[in-house]
Amino acid sequence: MSHLLIQASTPLCLLQDAGRFGVRHLGVTQGGAADWLSMAWANWLLGNSPDAAVIEVTLGGLSVVAKADCSLALAGADLAATIDGQPLKPWRSFALKQGQTLAFTRPLSGARAYLAAPAGFVAPQVLGSCATVAREQLGGPDGFGRGLVAGDELRYHGIVQALRDIPREHVPVFAANPRLDVILGAQIGDFTGQSTFDAFNLPWTLDSRADRMGIRLLGPELVYQGAPMISEGIPLGAIQVPPDGQPIVLLNDRQTIGGYPRLGALTPLAMARLAQSLPGEAVRMVPVMQEMAHEQHLRYMKRFVCLK
Repeated sequence: MSHLLIQASTPLCLLQDAGRFGVRHLGVTQGGAADWLSMAWANWLLGNSPDAAVIEVTLGGLSVVAKADCSLALAGADLAATIDGQPLKPWRSFALKQGQTLAFTRPLSGARAYLAAPAGFVAPQVLGSCATVAREQLGGPDGFGRGLVAGDELRYHGIVQALRDIPREHVPVFAANPRLDVILGAQIGDFTGQSTFDAFNLPWTLDSRADRMGIRLLGPELVYQGAPMISEGIPLGAIQVPPDGQPIVLLNDRQTIGGYPRLGALTPLAMARLAQSLPGEAVRMVPVMQEMAHEQHLRYMKRFVCLK
């Protein structure tokens, strides 16, 4: 079993996998990689299971030292990664020799990078996952929701046969002003007509008030005129509208229930794209039919099966 030594880190550098499922009735949130798609590609590069444990690096600030020669993989944001000062671009697997340092500096494109190791990083399983949720003190390197800190040793085991890149045509593009597909929710008819028009025809700016629980959108005030709600279950990507009329998109570490009305929920692919957006960026929401979103998701997932 080999390992990496964490040389420097920030509270935003976390161990993640696909998250916890089957436990929301206990009040336990999902957690897991915010950009599930980039995580899956990082694991694909090494022949891992798509949900194998990876390091989610948000905005940079992480550096690791190889304690033995190894092969790793990087996907997601370009965080100006370097190996001993030499640039390393994402969407590829690469060799890291014993004693070399891999460092992530700052965002050049996107917000979150995913670092994978052969067979995934080894960490305690809590309720079936090692996903880090700091608020609930679950997962992470110690099982109690701690982020990565200097001095941690992350172990892994597995064999990589050859280094490879993700084919260019399959690499996600983090272009400006992304369009985020939305499956409409049960309360959509209880917003004013002007609000419904504005929601899907005007741009929204990502607020700096954002974390792994949710991202606030700044734009036109949305007015709800329905009856008060009883709290109900909250899915990943739900777009809640609090009394101030500014929507909040709920992410992986969201609460399990909520009582604000919802426009709907982002599709899984839209969630992956939103996870790579930075505060101050503009996005647009686009309503889609659930069947269309499901078909698009299946079509994309087939790429992992077809690519060898």
